[in-house]
Amino acid sequence: MIYEPYFTEGHEQLRKVIRKFVEKEVKPFVEEWEEAGEFPIEIIKRMGDLGFLGLRYPKELGGQGGDYFTSIVFAEELAKCGCGGFPMAVAVQTDMAIPPIAEFGNDDQKKRFFIPAVKGDKLAAIGISEPNHGSDVASIETRGRKQGNEWIINGTKMFITNGSRADFVTLVTRTSDEPGYKGLSLILVDLDSPGVSISKRLDKVGMRSSDTAEILFDNVSVPEANLLGEEGKGFSYIMWELQGERLISAAASIGLAESAYDLAYEYAKTRKQFNQPVANFQVISHLLAEMKTEIEVCKELTYATAYRFSNGEVPSKEISMTKLAAAQMAHWVADRALQIFGGNGYMTDYPIERIWRDSRLNRIGAGADEVMKEIISKQIGL
Repeated sequence: MIYEPYFTEGHEQLRKVIRKFVEKEVKPFVEEWEEAGEFPIEIIKRMGDLGFLGLRYPKELGGQGGDYFTSIVFAEELAKCGCGGFPMAVAVQTDMAIPPIAEFGNDDQKKRFFIPAVKGDKLAAIGISEPNHGSDVASIETRGRKQGNEWIINGTKMFITNGSRADFVTLVTRTSDEPGYKGLSLILVDLDSPGVSISKRLDKVGMRSSDTAEILFDNVSVPEANLLGEEGKGFSYIMWELQGERLISAAASIGLAESAYDLAYEYAKTRKQFNQPVANFQVISHLLAEMKTEIEVCKELTYATAYRFSNGEVPSKEISMTKLAAAQMAHWVADRALQIFGGNGYMTDYPIERIWRDSRLNRIGAGADEVMKEIISKQIGL
């Protein structure tokens, strides 16, 4: 189905190419990556060579020159790989760490950081959350102090996807004594710099094919030239970044939900109880109908909001609604799918349990449900 006016035949051709890649080069290895707690770095280079990491970015920056919906297609299809961790790690690369470089970076920064990331030569991370601050970005404590022509950075970042293996991080840090959001800036930090250490790799409930780390910065010297955009504008830059991140998160939630639905649908048609497929029972068929309806509703909301975003609007209320609705929908669909599987669904022999675990994080990452509701409530005058 082509959802006009959002997708063209070109988008559908891209969808087929990505789907073929996922079926051949990702799905067969998901179990292995989940057990290892990470995916091979080589797959990032492979995706860079195929152009997947720069679908919507300008050709002069190593991208493919596509529109925003190429990224939506990519996020949806990659999320159907059988796990949420690997797609999340890739999204950090394509839609979290590097968009601020493309938007606010200078030519030198794009050459040193953006283009290698799009080509898959460098793995990127984004550093926002800290042990004491997650949703409250304005209270971030990591500090960058100017010393000559360098920034000296001290602090700790928590829950950093790709953190133990990334080549660089787009770091949110405090660069002045001004309180709250006014003192924040973005600085690009090479993670092989002296003073950077991985204090721990974090063991997660789900998203296990993606590494997550706590990173310590101890008197890390960073060139002045690595300040991204203007000093003191970091909060506004990261709030801008989060809008696109939340839309991509919604698209990934849709892909994950569709995977759960497809598994439950096929299982219901083949699993027999009382001498007939369980799909014959109204309680199951109606549940599948409701699951499909919720997925389609979230698709329409996501596409309509992404269309506005791609045309220069920043509808933060609708973006928050989209992210909230899609994340809750994916979690609900995965839970209902597991219920259809019954006891088998709770066994690791069946992939639905992984989707169930992975879908839970979408209600926390990129802005928790509660934060989305707070944004929405303020924008409707409450």
